[in-house]
Amino acid sequence: MPADKPRIYLSPPHMVGREREYLLDAFDSNWIAPLGPHVNSFEAEFAAKVGMPNAAALASGTAALHLAMNIVGVKPGDEVVTSSFTFVATANAITYLGAKPVFIDSDEKSWNMDPDLLEQELASCKSKGKLPAAVVVVDILGQCADYSRISKICSDYNVPLIEDAAEALGATLGGKPAGSFGEIACFSFNGNKIITSSGGGMLVSSNKELVDKARHLSTQAREPAPHYEHVEIGFNYRMSNLVAAVGRGQLEKLDELVDKRRSNFEYYNTNLGDCPGIEFMPEIENGRSTRWLTSALIDPEKFGASREDIRLALEAENIESRPAWKPMHLQPVYSHCRMVGGKVCERFFEYGISLPSGTALTTDELEQVVGIIRSVGKN
Repeated sequence: MPADKPRIYLSPPHMVGREREYLLDAFDSNWIAPLGPHVNSFEAEFAAKVGMPNAAALASGTAALHLAMNIVGVKPGDEVVTSSFTFVATANAITYLGAKPVFIDSDEKSWNMDPDLLEQELASCKSKGKLPAAVVVVDILGQCADYSRISKICSDYNVPLIEDAAEALGATLGGKPAGSFGEIACFSFNGNKIITSSGGGMLVSSNKELVDKARHLSTQAREPAPHYEHVEIGFNYRMSNLVAAVGRGQLEKLDELVDKRRSNFEYYNTNLGDCPGIEFMPEIENGRSTRWLTSALIDPEKFGASREDIRLALEAENIESRPAWKPMHLQPVYSHCRMVGGKVCERFFEYGISLPSGTALTTDELEQVVGIIRSVGKN
């Protein structure tokens, strides 16, 4: 790759507001701990933003998923139904509890969990006399799943619904924010997410008891005694006051960060949408995606080059792109798990690519990416 060209990353952090001010305040106040006023404020402000009354700030999105399943009662040997087309953290959190993931294919209209296949699987489980302990639906690449159907299906079968909204903060469906559809929802503030606190996550729910339970478990399940008293196993999952300070500054700018991601998508769509063989991820009906990562399917016959040809051409110019998520049922570590469907998300992986989508991207950088992609296509 050219050494003289600054790297264009897929989705780097972008500090745009009062992050430094809040961080210095936390530092100067000596709240250098997994507690503090910025943690409390971040929880309250985040809960208000996603339309849920209760929130617990945690060390990671994975920690949030782990606690969410723990507090809805997932136990060793249980099955938990989840999306195959996702990052591995979703499946790993199930495995931490000794439970078994059951993977569901995606639909074409949202790239998220297929409601028809979910209903089919729950009906099959019921006929065998053992329903899953939970359904964990992933809001993929900045877009809500079809909760108009999924929520009802889970309710009909009385199976707890957990929303993995790690990639979708700021998205909406039917005017409701991502994170407001499940019994519990989980978010990530990893460095590549739409807002970041350098790490960290959040668990939200309309049920105060569930969030209080998560907060208790996240601080090693310490009982309210003058000494260290423990009656159950807890975890070291609480968010640092320093991390929360950065997250607060980012959260204040969420709306404009979403607008910039959507603007990136519009640029790509306007300048590449006419190319034969390029099909951008659709936006679900009645939904507003954040376009966290602008993603597309590349038909090599129609475009005249493959997804991998594009990725390598961009990398040769020091530009990062990435294949779409490799489905969990194709991962060696989860290849033994039951899979319902599979052909749709397998196609997304074979032909899908995510393009640079950071909120600091300039028009010149977007133009450079588009130019390289157009130059690779032979048709």
